[in-house]
Amino acid sequence: MSLSYKQAGVDIDAGNELVNRIKPFAKATKRIGADSDLGGFGALFDLKKCNFRDPVLVSSTDGVGTKLKVAIEVGKHDTIGIDLVAMSVNDLVVQGAEPLFFLDYFACSKLEVDVASDVIKGIAEGCKQAGCALIGGETAEMPGMYLSGDYDLAGFAVGAVERDEILPRETKAGDVLLGLASTGLHSNGYSLARYILKQNGIALNEMGEELLTPTKIYVKSCLAAIHSKKVKALAHITGGGLVENLPRVLSKGTTPRIDYKSWSRPVIFDKLQKLGKVTEDEMHRTFNCGIGMVLVVEKAHVDEVKTILEKAGEKAFVIGELA
Repeated sequence: MSLSYKQAGVDIDAGNELVNRIKPFAKATKRIGADSDLGGFGALFDLKKCNFRDPVLVSSTDGVGTKLKVAIEVGKHDTIGIDLVAMSVNDLVVQGAEPLFFLDYFACSKLEVDVASDVIKGIAEGCKQAGCALIGGETAEMPGMYLSGDYDLAGFAVGAVERDEILPRETKAGDVLLGLASTGLHSNGYSLARYILKQNGIALNEMGEELLTPTKIYVKSCLAAIHSKKVKALAHITGGGLVENLPRVLSKGTTPRIDYKSWSRPVIFDKLQKLGKVTEDEMHRTFNCGIGMVLVVEKAHVDEVKTILEKAGEKAFVIGELA
């Protein structure tokens, strides 16, 4: 009997169909410097066309953690790609970088074209929000590696910043912390969130909409603030919360003093805290608790930077200062 790759669990035709379906999504993310089409062995980007004087490339890679399990169980796949992009491009902008292009990695046991197409449609939407081009990726069908219906995601972003504009810069006591509102859990703390729901007999689909709210992409608003030359540092608030992420961008000898009552956090955090009897300290070490990005600004420039951020659509709060 003649055996085939398809009988072994890998459907080349399905892969080709997916590529054809996602080409329009990728095309919609084109920007200056990205002119190649999907399908080549490698993706090209012309940095010279972007008119940088003395560019330094900045790269980041990430996934979305167990938020994927929520998307899979609820059967909603069209926003998880936004999360994937957000986790990498928000890391780029904290160093002052403009995201240029993005690549994704999608792995599964058996390729379901409709599901994969929805995921990549979300990735393209995230790229549009961030102003970067989706220039390539990889789809891996690996029977035996994943359970039926499961898939995994990873993303890779590259940006550029002028050498003399790399962040963070020196911070000092008296500098003010501006916090930007999050849209919910973003893509961190889902293992605890899922455990809390399981312990309380609550199915994921009962809170699916709240749990799958996409991670906020802060790129355009933060770049507008950075271009004012009044921002000293930024911190993307991911796993570890404000407690662990903010100190990473501060100069030695400066300590953040945060007023946790200076903003109102999304209801989902209060729900999870009550259901799980989670301590306040554990909440702040696990979740963003309503603040997804922090900017460090000299006191004299707070109003100017806050206005720029609010005009760009952000909810900005003075959440503390450095000591």
